Amino acid sequence: MSDVLMILPASQATDIRLVRVPDEFEQHEAYRHVTGLIANIEEDNPDYAWEEIAASLEDHGFEPVEFILGPALD
Repeated sequence: MSDVLMILPASQATDIRLVRVPDEFEQHEAYRHVTGLIANIEEDNPDYAWEEIAASLEDHGFEPVEFILGPALD
């Protein structure tokens, strides 16, 4: 199981997500792949929800990870 995690930033802190990257992806490949998956969902359905993105990511081996949001480092 991969130890590489990807943060999916969001303008609202409550919408930030964390996913585990599959072992077969290098970092730049993972970034491009996830960008493409999200773009496809946004094009197909402008009113998409996180669940649609999560399902697509899981179909491609990315695993959503539960986390708690800590205090800001401003």
